[in-house]
Amino acid sequence: MKQIQFHCQPTAPQDADTLVLPVTQEQRPQELYAQFGLDERIERLIEAGDFEPENGRTLVLFEAPAPFRRVLLVGAGEREPMTPKRYLDMLGAAANALDHSGAVHAFSTLNTLHPLEADADWALYHNALQLQRSFYDYEHESRGDRPERDPKLARVTFMEEDDPARQQVLAEARATALGMSLTRDLANLPPNICTPQYLADTALGLAERYGFEVQVLEREDMERLGMGALLAVARGSEAPPKLIALRYNGAGDAAPIALVGKGVTFDSGGISLKPGAGMDEMKYDMSGAAAVLGTFQALGELKPALNVVGVIPATENMPSGKAAKPGDVIRSLSGKTIEILNTDAEGRLILCDALTWAQGTFKPAQIVDLATLTGACIIALGHHISGLMSNDDALAERLGEAGEWTYDRLWRLPLSEEYDQQLKSNFADMANIGGRPAGTITAGQFLARFIEDGRPWAHLDIAGTAWVSGEKKGATGRPVPTLVRWLMAQAR
Repeated sequence: MKQIQFHCQPTAPQDADTLVLPVTQEQRPQELYAQFGLDERIERLIEAGDFEPENGRTLVLFEAPAPFRRVLLVGAGEREPMTPKRYLDMLGAAANALDHSGAVHAFSTLNTLHPLEADADWALYHNALQLQRSFYDYEHESRGDRPERDPKLARVTFMEEDDPARQQVLAEARATALGMSLTRDLANLPPNICTPQYLADTALGLAERYGFEVQVLEREDMERLGMGALLAVARGSEAPPKLIALRYNGAGDAAPIALVGKGVTFDSGGISLKPGAGMDEMKYDMSGAAAVLGTFQALGELKPALNVVGVIPATENMPSGKAAKPGDVIRSLSGKTIEILNTDAEGRLILCDALTWAQGTFKPAQIVDLATLTGACIIALGHHISGLMSNDDALAERLGEAGEWTYDRLWRLPLSEEYDQQLKSNFADMANIGGRPAGTITAGQFLARFIEDGRPWAHLDIAGTAWVSGEKKGATGRPVPTLVRWLMAQAR
């Protein structure tokens, strides 16, 4: 993806060709328009009905004050209350208009306007993130003969004083957008291309590019270690499973933070076969793994003073004569036995072995796992907010704050012993499902059983937020913004 050069400067650069101005329904900020000699002109346009400053409306003026060739007016709606959603909708419209203009170097003043509860850094971050994200386009050769997109916009200067703190905000926004792009590319790939081996190769490529340590465990390694839960899911597939570990070392001997991402590269449901309609979207069941890899790309760009490990259990979940069956009892790496009542509850099986291995291998200070785990989370929260469960209030609060700041929001659901009753089995230590009631929570309760020594842990259920369906079907790149923001806050 082409990278935009971002800068801050309080006055217009002489080589800028496009001025970008927000216009509210109250025709403010008037002093900003006056600064460029456009206050009366904007007022006349609105009075004549040639421009309605509703949120997301845009208008390009080609009679522009020097040094600009054009002015892009962006409707911001009512100034108060300016909500984060309305603000981000405005930025999306501005990015789209710039993309369809001849702009090469834009001087944007949109960052001077922001919601009351936000600050200048928040506005700067979201302006840069939205612009860089707008360049994303799925371009894999499997899409066929299609002209490659070549955006003209190369540079954006924001109307803001320049200092190292501002540069760090812009760097974080750009790195987050790049990480989201990798996440989206991986998730959007056809499942015959994005196999467990492809995820391993991607990790190896990131390690070579950024100097990460990398380890890939094969089926034989998992058998030797006793990863019976992960291997039970992998049994039905011809594609060999992989357990992938990336390590970023930026803080000496400090205990790392562990990110564990579900990597089911295609989920048929196994013997408990899913309905055929929409099954193609089960290529997105590796979105947790994709987000871990995208977050590591951002870490490679930003180089924070942190130690982070990424662990990805990768496999397909397929039906065959070798596949796990409802009623099977398996032994996990932890030694706990699990009765498989539904082979379509496979994500928690591969995650439990990955969590046990990550804790034993890396001794992390904190663990966050992320997975497209339960359809129940979509029923509870829809497609706008991800589910969060945690055994640690401080960790949950920090993740929630990162989600609010990036507008990649999380909503905390409870963990409680009462829900454990639903996981009881007459034939094993636990069952892999707890029935329809509180399905997202019982999945979290299942994973919590594999967290050792009270180690701070959080589980993100991204089933409703990792991709969108319909005409605009595609991966979203979430929750990379939350993870990057949270990690950078730890580094600071």
